[in-house]
Amino acid sequence: MLSRRTLLKAGAASAAGLALSPLWAASEKDAAMAMRTIPSSGEAIPVIGMGSSGSFEVGTSDQERDPLREVLRRFFAGGGRLIDTAPSYGSAETVIGDLLSQLGLREKTFLATKISSTGREAGKAQFENSLRRLKTDKVELLQVHNMQDWQTQMALINDLKKEGKVRYSGVTHWLDSGQDQLAEVVEASKPDFLQINYSVISTKAEERLFPLARDLGVAVLINRAFDDGRLFRQVADRPLPEWAPEAGIDSWAQAFLKFSISHPAVTAVIPATGKPHRQSDNLQAGYGPMLTERQRRDLRALFS
Repeated sequence: MLSRRTLLKAGAASAAGLALSPLWAASEKDAAMAMRTIPSSGEAIPVIGMGSSGSFEVGTSDQERDPLREVLRRFFAGGGRLIDTAPSYGSAETVIGDLLSQLGLREKTFLATKISSTGREAGKAQFENSLRRLKTDKVELLQVHNMQDWQTQMALINDLKKEGKVRYSGVTHWLDSGQDQLAEVVEASKPDFLQINYSVISTKAEERLFPLARDLGVAVLINRAFDDGRLFRQVADRPLPEWAPEAGIDSWAQAFLKFSISHPAVTAVIPATGKPHRQSDNLQAGYGPMLTERQRRDLRALFS
């Protein structure tokens, strides 16, 4: 199991320009981040990805962007690949495009963005603008954001797949209230991915969406695994569960992320952060054993 100390050393070394070196490989036999398979293709991706809402919505100054450069260095040094963004996330696409280009990391990135427009021409124009901001000619995953005009935009995404500008299709939502409709959209459109909220205190996705995704062969991305920070406030004065060391956990962030990725229907979780030390902490959740059902029940019981 990769130790937290090893990850922090990897992050420090990345700051010195060694971001892509597998610094732990020489001494750790099981040092690879856990991977999950995309059902529609068989391609494997790391279970810990990265979101960008809020965290990458910054300006152009070095003071604002230097911490994000280090966030990206640590992300790739720690085994990450999948970065999720959207044109509606302020400057996030522009910042991600600039930094990936400057760091020479685009080819190592599984890049996901979204369409949130009404009408085919508007969706196409929005996607072309996303490519320009991201400094790329294609993306790995293009998702219909919050199901907006989903029939039109899913047809466009499928056409873009045929053109080689997109590899995978997806549809997203971020609230429990949207999950029944999302299930209907997934049944009708059969995308490669769905993205939805899921956490220790928001488990509605287990009822319908997760079984549906497994039945149809749809990959699942998880947003809001920390419930917008609400989980941290509720455990502020609590010690970690006594079994945490068995699961390779030494922070609540790791516990919450491991809860999400330990569900067999989940492909990856995409926590957002603009702080390098939190990136290193989040990545640790992708190493070591997954939680047992008993451990998952114990976590839930803390919030019942």
